[in-house]
Amino acid sequence: MLETALRPEDRESPTFKANKDAWVALVRDYRESLERVRQGGGPKAIERQHKKGRLTARERIARLLDPGSPFHELMTFAGLGLYEEWGGAPSGGVVTGIGRIAGRDWMIIANDATVKAGAFFPITAKKVIRAQTIALENRIPTVYLVDSAGVFLPLQDEVFPDQDDFGRIFYLNARMSALGIPQISAIMGNCVAGGAYLPVMTDVVIMTEGSGLYLAGPALVKAAIGQEVSSEELGGARMHAEVSGTVDFYEPTDEAALERIRKLAALYPPPRLAAWAEGRKEPQDPLYPPEDLYGLVSPDGSRAYDVREVIARLVDGSEFLEYKASYGETLVTGFARIGGFPVGIVANQRLVIRKRGRIEVGGVIYAEAADKAARFILDVNQMNIPLLFLQDVTGFMVGKESEQAGIIRRGAKLVNAVSNSVVPKITVILGGSFGAGNYALAGKAYAPRFIFAWPSTKYAVMGGAQAAKTLLELEVEKLKREGKEPSDEELKELYERIKGRYEETLDPRYAAARLWVDEVIFPHETRAWVVKALEAAALNPEREPFRVGVFQV
Repeated sequence: MLETALRPEDRESPTFKANKDAWVALVRDYRESLERVRQGGGPKAIERQHKKGRLTARERIARLLDPGSPFHELMTFAGLGLYEEWGGAPSGGVVTGIGRIAGRDWMIIANDATVKAGAFFPITAKKVIRAQTIALENRIPTVYLVDSAGVFLPLQDEVFPDQDDFGRIFYLNARMSALGIPQISAIMGNCVAGGAYLPVMTDVVIMTEGSGLYLAGPALVKAAIGQEVSSEELGGARMHAEVSGTVDFYEPTDEAALERIRKLAALYPPPRLAAWAEGRKEPQDPLYPPEDLYGLVSPDGSRAYDVREVIARLVDGSEFLEYKASYGETLVTGFARIGGFPVGIVANQRLVIRKRGRIEVGGVIYAEAADKAARFILDVNQMNIPLLFLQDVTGFMVGKESEQAGIIRRGAKLVNAVSNSVVPKITVILGGSFGAGNYALAGKAYAPRFIFAWPSTKYAVMGGAQAAKTLLELEVEKLKREGKEPSDEELKELYERIKGRYEETLDPRYAAARLWVDEVIFPHETRAWVVKALEAAALNPEREPFRVGVFQV
């Protein structure tokens, strides 16, 4: 059992209370942001959708899911603050996430027709591709609720041509199909131009009355070839059901289409699970309440904490088998179960370590810690169990002593181990995610199956104060070359302005808007999200051989 150092009286301490008070304000701010984003195109756009006899994307999802089951929405903040000159794209104009249909988890991808008629902005394509990639890597069956006007033409050059642009969606349709991952699509509105390929490349195509499926709409057909044709004759649901044979099921309403999906989903056989998931034990709640996390961790990162206290509120029975506990202590490594699944955990220690006359700053990766974590990751791959990374990292240690201890060599070894790891990786960013520390602890570039962030996350090459000082020096040099010598007051004002601009980009909503993280989650929900991620990862039974390339030992 992991012995927590937190005593009941500690919950009454000024530090614990100050942390909780700061979290209350931050959580309220995030909940308000989520509420605004989930309005989609707003009340008037929702009313227009209803007047067509159609449900909104979120209403469709709510009716599709098993009654009472949760929807784990992913990438909710996609597009936040982007495309303001076009009226914005809340949630990127598409709703994605994992929900239970007929007793089984499915990835759901639903166009939001209240946002520019469901048109694809650059972030829309990127979000759909990420949702498909999660589904492919974890073998999650997928439902597409299609209601889209196609590519947003004013930005077509950013949506259409590149490797990870619009065409990648159909590529992933084909790859998922080849791997036997079930895909069901329902056309519940517009489905035009290149987007028409998406549903037709899935296992089953459902279409509702009043929808349209065509490569070019009536107006474009007339302009291109001079032919006048009605929408129904060109690509209506009855035409495709009775004449072209393109759709498999014709349904009169959204509700009927959703019920058809549920019946079809129930026919698929249960999946084969990964070997590490077959021995899942009965889950045990942690011994300590998850709400403690708000008092333990300060949202601004200004106070040290023992990451073992965090682990004690995530793992089954608060039982943690720590690996090399007395070596490389700025990284904590060890084994546990979460939701009954076995996992290996790599976490930053935020305490200051004082040992043998040496002081090590919390949140920094030292040479010994990098060595330990690299070896641990090799062991976890040998055991074939998932890896959970808990990031609150300021980067690798710098300076003469660190360089002489081989920090570059040992850091490269850790990056090599993370890069070549073949077990499922899940990353949760608790606070800082700076510089190469982000890379070494399975940041987005290192293909974690899922990556989540707390609202306390700060995501950048370096912290705001350090970056602002560096940028200030560059700005002052530029002014001096122009013959200007700023006063102390001007320097202070310039520093604050630069720091303010930089810190805007540290907000995790900035990262989430650009899909650097899969979702911003609240601390007390962390265990539930990790369990859901493990359940999803368990659906992929394949295991790649574990190999590492050349690295200096």
